[in-house]
Formats: sequence, structure tokens, C-alpha cells
Amino acid sequence: MNRAVILARGLGRRMRQAEPDMALDPAQESAAARGMKGMIPIGRPFLDYCLSALADAGFEEVCLVIGPEHHTVREYYEAPGRLTRISVTFAVQEEPRGTADAVLAAEAFAGGHRFLVCNSDNYYPVDVLARLRALDGPGLAGFAPGALVGLSNIPASRVTQFALLVEEPAGILADIIEKPDPVTAARLGPRTRVSMNAWVFGPDIFEACRHVTPSIRGELELQDAVRYAIRALGTRFRVVPVEAGVLDLSNRGDIAAVAARLEGIEVRL
Repeated sequence: MNRAVILARGLGRRMRQAEPDMALDPAQESAAARGMKGMIPIGRPFLDYCLSALADAGFEEVCLVIGPEHHTVREYYEAPGRLTRISVTFAVQEEPRGTADAVLAAEAFAGGHRFLVCNSDNYYPVDVLARLRALDGPGLAGFAPGALVGLSNIPASRVTQFALLVEEPAGILADIIEKPDPVTAARLGPRTRVSMNAWVFGPDIFEACRHVTPSIRGELELQDAVRYAIRALGTRFRVVPVEAGVLDLSNRGDIAAVAARLEGIEVRL
């Protein structure tokens, strides 16, 4: 497997919102105001670090799912000589209808092969990406919540906003619960692994995405497609247990912390 899809179409509502006493340089302010998290400069665009990590993990082809208005992203990565280790193509999600719809936009790129899916506002460790690439079937990274807090810029309060994984004893995904309420989180326990949206999919995910209906938030959500794949298609997703952190660029307050942790990281595209 050498293909990866990065979901870069999101609205970036939280990034657009100004925060008190949050001073950004003009380039960061411009990208944040447009909700373009991946293009926020941290010495260079944040997406550069993500792409370099994918190349380090052995991926060769990347598809960025963007909106039709995201000309800046396309122009940047199509500049002559920009890329030497990894190729970047684009899929356009016409409207921000949710993550399942975003994955559907990359169907032609996948071409019937297995592929990785990840977020444009997360920097995943190279070894985690490499372990996902080594899977021989569908799966996902299951992050230990304690490691996410201790090794990331993610506070404990934010961990509860991510999806929790319900696993079978053999390490197969039984269910995924997005933004669990306190009662559900307590029932699952503090050691329940967390999804940071780093997946390996086969071609059947596209059928699952087509069967998704809007969630309570009005979006076509990827976790609902995963549930459909498990229950209707019999897809078995292996949970790769991960004791590692992820750098999360969700809002303006994350920029300084992420920049500090990326300092010294070599980027080679």
C-alpha cells in the first residue's frame, strides 16, 4: 500500500474564530481566517510536515481532498520542483458535506487499492503511519488516551471530544462512538482507545459511504460509514494499539504549541 488520502476540505470554523490575546503573524492570520489549517505556516505550511511524515513512512502517492475554492493549496503543491519524494494529486469535494463525502471524492484516486485516510490538521508520528501501511487489510490506529495527553498538545478535556473505540477481544473494531456523552465514556472506561481518524480502507468503504445519511450535525460522517461497513458488509477493521501522541491543529490556540513541537523536524517532500 502506497496511497494516502488527506482530508483537507473542512470548514475550519474554530480556526476562523478569533481568540482573546491570540496574536498571529500576518501569514498565519490569513490562513486561519480562511479556515485553511493545513496551510498555516509553521516555518512552512503545516501540510508539508504531514506529507514529509507520510513519505518517511513509505507512502508515495497522496491525494488532497480540497474545496473548489482552495486554489492556494493546489498552486503551492503544483509548483515546479516542490515535490521530489512524493506525488500529490487533488480531489474536489464540491460542498463540505462531511468526512464520508470527502472520502467518496477520492474514489478515482484509490483505483480499487487499499489506501490510508488521515486529517490535514493532525501530524501523526512516522512509526504510526508505517504500522498502518504494513496492515494487510482494513484497520485504524487506536490511541491510548494517556499517551495522547502526555505526548501531544491535546488536553484531557479535548480527548473526550474524539471518537472512542469499542473492540472485540481479538483487537477487531466492534463500534466507534463519536463524542460520547459522560455516561457512555464512564461505562467504556478511561483506558478505552481513541480514534484520531487515521484509517486504512479497502474499496468497500465507498459503498459504505454511499449508504450514509446525515448525522444529527447534518453531515455525512465517516464513522457512520465504518459502522455500515462492519454491520452490513462484514468488514473487519483491525485496531492497531498506539502509545503515541498526535499534534492537533484544531484552533488558533494550538499554533504556538504545535510549532514548538515541530521545531527541528526535517521536512523533505
